[in-house]
Amino acid sequence: MLRIGEVAERVGLSLRSVCFCEESGLLTPEARSAGGFCLYTEIKFDRLMLIKRMKPLGFKVNQMRELLDASDAVRDGGATKVAREEGRKVIREYAVLAAERCEELRMQLATADEFAKRLLEETLVQPD
Repeated sequence: MLRIGEVAERVGLSLRSVCFCEESGLLTPEARSAGGFCLYTEIKFDRLMLIKRMKPLGFKVNQMRELLDASDAVRDGGATKVAREEGRKVIREYAVLAAERCEELRMQLATADEFAKRLLEETLVQPD
């Protein structure tokens, strides 16, 4: 079991971000230590990594929750075949959406790179 600070450090998020995930219902501690610290398993660590990967793509909390629930259903050995298939369907939909958002970000980055190069070129131009 990992304490909240260890999880935050390993994932590369602030303690506040991890707490926000808890408050939003995206992440629940597995247990609490005698001192009251939240304790997490590797599965919860993986869940937090998924959340971290969704953030830069602009996914909202409800979308994160939907994807996490679908992922849980797929991994749940006790889930029905229908529930696991529905989970896979939701994951496929988010895979397409994530790919689209990545392409949008690539186009934005290309525009930003072009802008930065243009500014640099302007600083290198010698006046006559």
